[in-house]
Amino acid sequence: MGNNGGRGKVWLGVAGLVISSNKKWLVVKKNYSGLKGKWSLPAGFVNPGETADEAVVREVKEETGIACNVIGMIGLRTGVIKDEISDNMIIFLLKPEREGMIISPQESELFDAKFIDPLELEKDENSSVMLKYLTNLSKTIAKPLHDGINPGDQFGYTSYKLFL
Repeated sequence: MGNNGGRGKVWLGVAGLVISSNKKWLVVKKNYSGLKGKWSLPAGFVNPGETADEAVVREVKEETGIACNVIGMIGLRTGVIKDEISDNMIIFLLKPEREGMIISPQESELFDAKFIDPLELEKDENSSVMLKYLTNLSKTIAKPLHDGINPGDQFGYTSYKLFL
């Protein structure tokens, strides 16, 4: 999730579970952070002026070169770091825009990126804790995206989406 420049004490990150048509998962091995050398989901921070679902598509593309479409939201990871930083991550389910795209790992951040069978990831000691939880879920239900909603002009939203 890169550097925390100017994020203050409340962080909002996104992670993408990208599943190919042959049911393999797109995972990355970061070369920094607490996840260094472990398989994890492509992830990053939401930038000003973008929605969380736009951020996950951008991060997956930046980290792996794979262009994706969001299917829905599958979960939230929320925690507190050292009693002061609220660290929140929304996890989305995505699918590649098309099959057979070439993975090009972002060399500044990653050792590797590849599609791996979730059963292999479940057994791999180098899989992140969150990945292990995801592989153990019997069936992941994604909350679908509802777009084009206007909650009222008084709020001034330029983008407003619900995942319900």
